[in-house]
Amino acid sequence: MKIAIAGASGRMGRMLIEAVLNDPDATLTGALDRRDAQTIGEDAGAFLGKKTGVALTGDIDSVLAASDCLIDFTRPEGTMAHVEAALRHGVKLVIGTTGFDASQKQALARAGEKIGIVFAANMSIGVNVTLKLLEFAAPYFAQGYDIEIIEAHHRHKVDAPSGTALMMGEAVAGALGRKLDDCAVYGRHGITGERDPSTIGFSAIRGGDIVGDHTVLFAGAGERIEITHKSASRVSYAQGALRAAHFLAGRDAGFYDMQDVLGLR
Repeated sequence: MKIAIAGASGRMGRMLIEAVLNDPDATLTGALDRRDAQTIGEDAGAFLGKKTGVALTGDIDSVLAASDCLIDFTRPEGTMAHVEAALRHGVKLVIGTTGFDASQKQALARAGEKIGIVFAANMSIGVNVTLKLLEFAAPYFAQGYDIEIIEAHHRHKVDAPSGTALMMGEAVAGALGRKLDDCAVYGRHGITGERDPSTIGFSAIRGGDIVGDHTVLFAGAGERIEITHKSASRVSYAQGALRAAHFLAGRDAGFYDMQDVLGLR
């Protein structure tokens, strides 16, 4: 599969490039970065001491013209521009970007009517199996247990709560027959009053180089149950994204997530 990477000079972009180069069933055909990036023109494998023949560029049209799929872990505004370009070229998309608003998510879903898209706030196989565990566990804690979601990330993350925390909240709320928008509480300050037992609370920690920790806490009288996933490296995200790209091979259109990729529906 001919795969291009967006945000190619970033930490996640480099992890994705390395994953593609190590995959015998994939070929790196493009490395996209901002037009004003200092790395423009460098070989995409320079950080690994390798020559790939693929130079970092800001020309998305030339990149997509040579590619089957673009993997994008950038920012919402950049990703939406890439979606428009992918629609022009009929190129598939794997999107791990977080921080989209409701209208942007709707636009992604509409784009999936024309091209194949896998969109997930977290591409980790472990996280997506954890979501299934939460769906199974949550109904047993519907009464008498308070539900809190705690997440921690590095100091450079710009959105909160994380996309993964929101996915976990949606999984729990859905299993309880609730809508997350109706029961979520994002942080607390001052005199908040007694906790509403129907709510799902979120707490976000930012510091250091934490890759990503997520815990869903079910706190009852005399006991608490914690379901936790911890990422020690972005490798799991890259491997999941590559698996998603291969999943799209042979699928001309459709809007999917990692539950579809892993057959967990």
